[in-house]
Amino acid sequence: MSGPDTRDEFYVGRIGFEYKPGTILRRRAVDLSSLDGGGRAWQIVYATRTSFSAPIPASGIVIAPATVDVVGTGPTLLYCPRFHGLGGCAPSQLLANGQEPEAGFISAALQRGWTVAIPDGLGLGMVGLGPFQFLAGRAAAHTVLDLARAVRELPELDIAEHPCAIWGFADGGRAAIWAAETHPEYAPELDLRGVAAGAVVDDPGALIPEIDGGPWSGLALAGLIGLGRAYRHLPIHHLLLAEGHRVVEHAATLNAAALLTEFRHQPLAQWCERADPWNDAMWRYVLVNEHSARATPQVPVHLYHGTSDALVPVAMGRKLFAAYRALGVDLSWREYHTSHLGAAADGANEAISRLVSYLQRRPTPAQPTPPPTT
Repeated sequence: MSGPDTRDEFYVGRIGFEYKPGTILRRRAVDLSSLDGGGRAWQIVYATRTSFSAPIPASGIVIAPATVDVVGTGPTLLYCPRFHGLGGCAPSQLLANGQEPEAGFISAALQRGWTVAIPDGLGLGMVGLGPFQFLAGRAAAHTVLDLARAVRELPELDIAEHPCAIWGFADGGRAAIWAAETHPEYAPELDLRGVAAGAVVDDPGALIPEIDGGPWSGLALAGLIGLGRAYRHLPIHHLLLAEGHRVVEHAATLNAAALLTEFRHQPLAQWCERADPWNDAMWRYVLVNEHSARATPQVPVHLYHGTSDALVPVAMGRKLFAAYRALGVDLSWREYHTSHLGAAADGANEAISRLVSYLQRRPTPAQPTPPPTT
């Protein structure tokens, strides 16, 4: 995957503005005729908020299905992609180039007659606003929910009164469940009916030590960088050695494949003042604030996971399921006897079936709920 086109003015980030979240700042039609089930499509830049409510633009893409006579007459699916990288090409650009690796899942939703909206994620795709804020749950939730708001404002569609659902896997699953938790307080006007989320990283503080120094260690570094960007108002880079600052600057430009290749089996300790940087007091504060199940989703949630997942252990998914069950969430759970990517493929059909059933239910008005006591 190539990086964002820095010559494309459409994706140049501009900060220091104040727009209502979900406001469409720019849009343009794109040709997705090569995408199965895809009809008319628009790349959009819209207003959203950071984890700490500062205004910022984000990008995404909205695709109408070719399977209906009148566009925008059915529900909307917010599809949250897996991690693409800190500075790699965004889904809205990859889809336009015919290079998006999750195009098959998007096509399956389009063939249901759903309008599909895909957020790029905060910092990804937009030139000058990166790196991508990987693992920052509230930032991800805002980009998802504000994209849902933006879709309702697209003049080419007529879906303001139609329901929506959210689907994602891995980092995309994390974005999906954080959107569900944030929805009652942040965007209660949205008619969200349900969420399907696979291999969810419910606790980055538990995952990073597990993968650091192993074959997935590039993702540990990406987590350090992404969360560092989200919490940049805190002095959380104080642990980095001089070489660490150079590594962070370089890694912040890389896509997922390059991160995994260049930093395979390279522990964070070699660039930090201590062997376990995640146990630093400031980083413990950050990571505790990134736990999931901090608020109660008021829509049904389907969780699924591979029992042989070597990246996100199935125990993490089971823990989230137990936490949601304790909160009284309307839940379903499925385990697949396969790997991380195997579960993404094997769980897709049931995820879509669950979303179909959720979309047929009567809406439940969203009511803000306090987070659980800890």
